[in-house]
Amino acid sequence: MFESMGLPLPGESLMIATAIYAAATGKIDITLVVAVAALGAILGDNFGYLIGRCVGTRVLTRYGRHVGLTEPRVRLGEYLFRRHGGKVVFFGRFIAVLRTFAALLAGATRMPWEWFLLYNALGGIGWCVLYGFGAYLLGDVVRRIAGPVGIVIGLIALAIAIPVVIYLKRNESRLIAEAEAASKANG
Repeated sequence: MFESMGLPLPGESLMIATAIYAAATGKIDITLVVAVAALGAILGDNFGYLIGRCVGTRVLTRYGRHVGLTEPRVRLGEYLFRRHGGKVVFFGRFIAVLRTFAALLAGATRMPWEWFLLYNALGGIGWCVLYGFGAYLLGDVVRRIAGPVGIVIGLIALAIAIPVVIYLKRNESRLIAEAEAASKANG
């Protein structure tokens, strides 16, 4: 829950370790572990969303320029999150750094809460089921391959992120104009 609120904590490692412990000892019901983890992830993300919604925009507008987030870029982020936020929230659950900050960004960029809740719940449940039952079924094998698999997933995310960043840089002016027009149309 705390990781989903924006604190960089080892949720993935904890989930895998608990599932392996459940498999090795039989002292914990893995179904209960997965259900509690999914509930914690969903609740934590909703708290993170609220934090982002309440203070995120002010913080981004006030301090964002120090890291290249100008006001037009913040509006562009809002626009892109409205168009693709569901994908970011869902798939972000499976990428450690994005898992920590996706809810805050969704709130800060004013992603509609109903859509956030849907994609957050689907991603949270999917992640918990995959990691919880996967680690439980594969036991110690998961512990040994988690590092390399994490690296591969990170490389895949990087391979996707680089073309997206290049596209955004090349089309930033046009996308900002679209975001401005969408903002004026929504009033």
